Amino acid sequence: AQAGQGFELQQPQNKVSVAVGETLTLRCTTSGLAHPGPVKWLKGLGSGNKTVYDQRAKDPSPRVTRAVVGSDTDFTIHIRNFQPNDVGTYYCVKFVKETTGKEQMSWHGSGTEVSVRETALVPGVVAAAVVLCFLLLLLGLFVALCMYRRKRQGGAGSPCPAGTVAVGSFSSVPLQCCAGTPGTPSEVLDAESSHLPSQQSSKEENDIHYADLQPLPPALQRSRSPGAAPTEYASLRVAAK
Repeated sequence: AQAGQGFELQQPQNKVSVAVGETLTLRCTTSGLAHPGPVKWLKGLGSGNKTVYDQRAKDPSPRVTRAVVGSDTDFTIHIRNFQPNDVGTYYCVKFVKETTGKEQMSWHGSGTEVSVRETALVPGVVAAAVVLCFLLLLLGLFVALCMYRRKRQGGAGSPCPAGTVAVGSFSSVPLQCCAGTPGTPSEVLDAESSHLPSQQSSKEENDIHYADLQPLPPALQRSRSPGAAPTEYASLRVAAK
């Protein structure tokens, strides 16, 4: 602090650390009477200083605001959204207007050295990030598994268990799949009429699909063991000869 003619200027902060994006508060108070002249905040002293706040400025920087608007003794300011280029030493300065009209620096504080404070990650934020990464990994594995299963099913056909049944005069043939809904009309696909002998066809194209929806006779239904339900629909795949 400096004093003269009953005037005192107090700048209590020596060092301040601020994280990027936070608000920097620079404190300065005055007491007593002095010759007319504004109070300013300067970044640095000498010819290379930069004016941060001027008491007379009608439109100060949008980042800089007074803590007590209109006060003649409290010149504490706030600098919002602190950035690395704001690092430096700030001085609260009282200027006095001379008879020539020129402003002369009369009093100033000892300076406040401002530095950047490194922000440590909050444990909760770290835990949330780990959980999020784990969930994303599980989601990726699930999607890959679904695509792999769909690809296999698309190439190998429906993975229905195979069995054998006897149909009419045919010998026992493999039962490839049981599917469909009751009420679907019976269909017989004739491989000889649908393919020319010279055409190359796959195994599936030479198969004969047969479906019989005829209900069992009452006598056969009564002869079945108790608890056994009659078969209503079957889909057969028979290799054509």
